[in-house]
Amino acid sequence: MPPNLTGYYRFVSQENMDGYLRALDINVVLRKLVCLLKPDKEIIHTGDHMVIRTITSLRDYVMDFDLGVQFEEDLGPVDGRKCQTTVSWEGDQLVCEQLGEKRNRGWRHWLEGDRLHLRMTAEDEVCVQVFQKVK
Repeated sequence: MPPNLTGYYRFVSQENMDGYLRALDINVVLRKLVCLLKPDKEIIHTGDHMVIRTITSLRDYVMDFDLGVQFEEDLGPVDGRKCQTTVSWEGDQLVCEQLGEKRNRGWRHWLEGDRLHLRMTAEDEVCVQVFQKVK
């Protein structure tokens, strides 16, 4: 049985956000700004339905989806694209595949103790973020 990820998580660290954003063709000014942000995550996980909020001082991004069901994700706030997105479990990892203009785009979340890990990929770039559960 997969873990329940429900909770509020504070940003701890990240690696290679600039490279990840470069792979998404984000301009240098916006890349620099995003690299300074320290996002929090709020996850509401109820059965096969999830809401994941990424919360920053600049803007929030909300994913609201049913596990295993493909949907059109509007990534306009991120890079102006739309993707066909499917989120499902692979063992204890929540895995997202985003099909669209960019190859190998997606992410995976998993818990290690009270830390939430996020590995984002686009093209050949990988960004890893870590969050601490606070409630």
